Amino acid sequence: MGSFDGKVVVVTGTAMGIGQAYALGFAREGAHVVAADIADNSETVGLIEAEGGSVLPVHVDVTDLESTAAMAKAAGDAFGRIDVLVNNAAYYRTQQLLPFDEMSVEEWDKAFDVNTKGSWLCARAVFPFMKQRNSGKVINISSMTAFKKYVLPEGQGFLHYVASKAAVVGLTRGLAIEMGPYNICVNTVVPEYIPTGIWDDDVDRYVIEERIFKRTQTPEDMVGVVLFLAGSGSDMVTGQTIMVNGGTHLH
Repeated sequence: MGSFDGKVVVVTGTAMGIGQAYALGFAREGAHVVAADIADNSETVGLIEAEGGSVLPVHVDVTDLESTAAMAKAAGDAFGRIDVLVNNAAYYRTQQLLPFDEMSVEEWDKAFDVNTKGSWLCARAVFPFMKQRNSGKVINISSMTAFKKYVLPEGQGFLHYVASKAAVVGLTRGLAIEMGPYNICVNTVVPEYIPTGIWDDDVDRYVIEERIFKRTQTPEDMVGVVLFLAGSGSDMVTGQTIMVNGGTHLH
């Protein structure tokens, strides 16, 4: 028996990487996983089904009110409840790396639309289901870029991403206050750099040098903390920011 047997967990941005690891982690613990992404989700769905897990793939644009509402409705129609939301979807892989004074307004807005507004809209969409049950867990994903000096080989160049991920921390704190009366916990998890193939190994080597644990961080390193925050053992934890970084930054 898994620790999430019968629970319904919505994870956004599950097509690959960290989101895929979250989805697999919850499925292995017995959850019904709603794997939501704007991209093709078939690989993640196949991996979960191959292990005998329960998964509902949903196409969602987290920047769109109607799309996020449809995501929550699909989860409710399929399983009758929503217990956990992991706001993992992010504008990251395709972002333009430009100095702040050369960045377009459209590029700035894209980062905030996905990273910040998207988390708000998804929380808004699942709230009625959690409110009805007087319980729930919302886990937002920020970034270490919001907490430390972060330099890519190309130099600084993603202020929009840094600012939008810093805003996620404030969003978490505000949501924790407003959702708290309904016994809904809202917390932020902060990953350090996890190689994605976007930049070369120089970034990983640079980060490893700063870590207490001298190794590459992987998507699987994130799963345990998210499972803890989604489970009953964290029922008295809300409005908090938890860093998973191997000791690059002590908070």
